[in-house]
Amino acid sequence: MSETTGASYAAAGVDIEAGDRAVELMKEWVKKTQRAEVAGLGGLGGFAGLFDASALKRYERPLLASATDGVGTKVDLARQMGVYDTIGHDLVGMVVDDLVVCGAEPLFMTDYICVGKVHPERVASIVKGIAEGCVLAGCALVGGETAEHPGLLGPDDFDVAGAGTGVVEADRLLGPDRIRKGDAVIAMASSGLHSNGYSLVRHVVFDRAGWALDRDVEEFGRTLGEELLEPTKIYSLDCLALTRTTEVHGFSHVTGGGLANNLARVIPDGLHATVDRSTWTPGAVFDLVGKAGQVEQLELEKTLNMGVGMIAIVPAESVDVALTTLADRGVDSWVAGEITDRGTHATGAELTGSYAR
Repeated sequence: MSETTGASYAAAGVDIEAGDRAVELMKEWVKKTQRAEVAGLGGLGGFAGLFDASALKRYERPLLASATDGVGTKVDLARQMGVYDTIGHDLVGMVVDDLVVCGAEPLFMTDYICVGKVHPERVASIVKGIAEGCVLAGCALVGGETAEHPGLLGPDDFDVAGAGTGVVEADRLLGPDRIRKGDAVIAMASSGLHSNGYSLVRHVVFDRAGWALDRDVEEFGRTLGEELLEPTKIYSLDCLALTRTTEVHGFSHVTGGGLANNLARVIPDGLHATVDRSTWTPGAVFDLVGKAGQVEQLELEKTLNMGVGMIAIVPAESVDVALTTLADRGVDSWVAGEITDRGTHATGAELTGSYAR
């Protein structure tokens, strides 16, 4: 009779010790994100992250805002390149810049990392990027979860997601009700593709063009992979600075669906946003995807950000202060359009003209 060995969690593919090691490695990065409201409250490794809500007493009527998102198929490029400390910036940007659209200050985030096999250094590198993103956004990383899913994911496969909470004073809440005819539409430049449209991008550059990630691309001044992994720009502190220095009627975070569709989400019935393409030149990566995949312009525009990552809508008299504030913070911005009557327009926003070359 043969000797048998009982089943175990480790034999099933889950390495608890590796998970513990990953937590130890990430602690130093999470600590860098601490705000005063979380200092001294528990710490990484507990069952829940803590935030001192007494800090909200300074608000007359605090409204909590929440958002959740992921990075999408961009994580596969990180896996292929073996670069794990940039997609955390993408994750934070996708979450906190949704929060700031309503005027909310991001307070804290949590993350969820799902892996086929825990590689402690790799997980810690992902969290390092998330922590760096939280620092750029001014919020605390108060906790998260690393889940090992052997048999469902390959040993090198992973995905990331996150959730964030922010706060805004009720009478400073931004939304469509504040938008007025004659308001200016200010565009803020993106750092590249950000974190949307990568299923199209991957199909074009890999399946249709047959390019490799280590291919040097003259137009980029670097490799294809380096361009595609460029982290999402995080605008939250820049947008909050605008609300402190001048009157702002609204923001729009340009993510999946493109500029026009996301801008239309904050335009009230009866009004229309017109954005003039001739006011900027999209980066080389957008032109490459269009040409390599023979992608029609409208398809590109409803999938990619085309060089604009955030929109601010301000009264005409606030334009100069807004542009100066953003320039002082190193944000490339310009007046890209205006708010008019809806008239016969079928949608709340549209792009007109041709891109500058």
